[in-house]
Amino acid sequence: MHLTLPNWISFSRLLAVPVLLYGLHNPTPSWRWICLGIFLVAAFTDWLDGYLARKLNQVSDLGKFLDPLVDKLLVMAPLVALVELGEVPAWGVFLILSRELAIAGWRVNPNLAGGTAIQGANIWGKLKTTTQIIAISLLIIPLPVVAPWDLVGFWLAVVLTWISGIIYLWPQGDRETG
Repeated sequence: MHLTLPNWISFSRLLAVPVLLYGLHNPTPSWRWICLGIFLVAAFTDWLDGYLARKLNQVSDLGKFLDPLVDKLLVMAPLVALVELGEVPAWGVFLILSRELAIAGWRVNPNLAGGTAIQGANIWGKLKTTTQIIAISLLIIPLPVVAPWDLVGFWLAVVLTWISGIIYLWPQGDRETG
């Protein structure tokens, strides 16, 4: 198996997961800031690997599988840690996790989608991802001034996660991908 530059970038994002889990398990303000930086860099590489895959004409089946898998781990790891800290409710995180697993299963099994190929993210999926990144970032920031907005962002991410999932699964002719 030959790893392209975009696939290496996707794989490197996976290395952020244990650091985030460790840092959020020891939630000092210093570790929270470190976790925020790591999370934001990892989130940026999500955009970067897709951009490079298209620009360098290195879109691959491995990348189509690896990128969304790592994205889900990167989102779920800090959310699970924040559940442990009592900062977000487990049932809200479960709603995000269940949607993510359902769509992941749908993508890897084309028979569920009537034999169609793996669909890329539409505008709702991109909005969902952006909202999740903002919400998780707000939840990680160790400043009391963000406290009213972090849970607003979290619940907005939950709602958009489900809306994007419903839209993704809704029978449509041609889907706009991006």
